[in-house]
Amino acid sequence: MKKVILILFLSLSISSCLDDDNPNYQFKLLTIDKAITPESFTYGKVDTITVHYTLPNSCHEYNDLYYKQQDTVRIVAIRAKENLGITCNQSTIKKQHSIPIRVSQKKTYLFKFWKGKDKDGKDTYEEVKVPVIVKDK
Repeated sequence: MKKVILILFLSLSISSCLDDDNPNYQFKLLTIDKAITPESFTYGKVDTITVHYTLPNSCHEYNDLYYKQQDTVRIVAIRAKENLGITCNQSTIKKQHSIPIRVSQKKTYLFKFWKGKDKDGKDTYEEVKVPVIVKDK
């Protein structure tokens, strides 16, 4: 019985010391520095867009792609994970990411590559239209 009480006491002591309430990271959206798109898409095919972005320092790492689709519009940004509470190299890191696009609509695609926020806090974008070619069978 004493061993059970001791084990319970130790378990509670260890778990009460853990600070799980505050994560050691946060997520941020990063701007797209440059986007490389084809001149056109072919309906029914898969094509690729390449985006270039910059990690602000070594505490940041690529997490995933922010890709929001609504009708013919695609909003694109990079979601990065920033590790907190560690020492970072302050040099920026240039990266790129390829995005496969399955061309499933016959209308022109409008890509809005996120460039950040303006002085009023509104999102700004670089807009690129990519027409779709429909080939006869």
